[in-house]
Amino acid sequence: MSKKVLIISTSLRQRSNSDALAEAFAVGAREAGHQVEKISLTGRNIGFCQGCLACLKTGRCVLKDDAPAITEKIHDADVLVFATPIYYYEMSGQMKTMLDRANSLYGSDYRFTDVYFLSAAAEEEEGTDRRAVQGLEGWIDCFERARLAGTVFAGGVTAPGDIQQHPALEKARKLGASL
Repeated sequence: MSKKVLIISTSLRQRSNSDALAEAFAVGAREAGHQVEKISLTGRNIGFCQGCLACLKTGRCVLKDDAPAITEKIHDADVLVFATPIYYYEMSGQMKTMLDRANSLYGSDYRFTDVYFLSAAAEEEEGTDRRAVQGLEGWIDCFERARLAGTVFAGGVTAPGDIQQHPALEKARKLGASL
């Protein structure tokens, strides 16, 4: 059965290593026959959550920027994939801001069940992505039908394109193909 896969690439850097992971996942998912949409946060206007909680009453955010349209796509996806660079052992600020802005999904009849996390960092040590994964798991825990279904980490990649021969690319492609 074909699934609707939404990939959100959160790096703002051109030719980013985390975006390469997102592309590899997309290739695998398409090869498996799934419908894939990839959204980059580059060039998007996404303001900080104001904490007004109006979205929980109305189902939509009061801020008029690019986040509500992305949140709608998150709501309608069967599978979510977040790709981020690791900054100071955490997800990018853009990713965290987007997660906060998706607050209107809480209590809604969202479709997603499987959530995947792809990340890249200059550091190579095992566990470099641990805090970022935990941050995403905190968001996922608010959605009882959702689960963290898999992660891919590429360490030791600093400059744009450093990931080109990294084994994490094939791991991301295979994870996408396994949906």
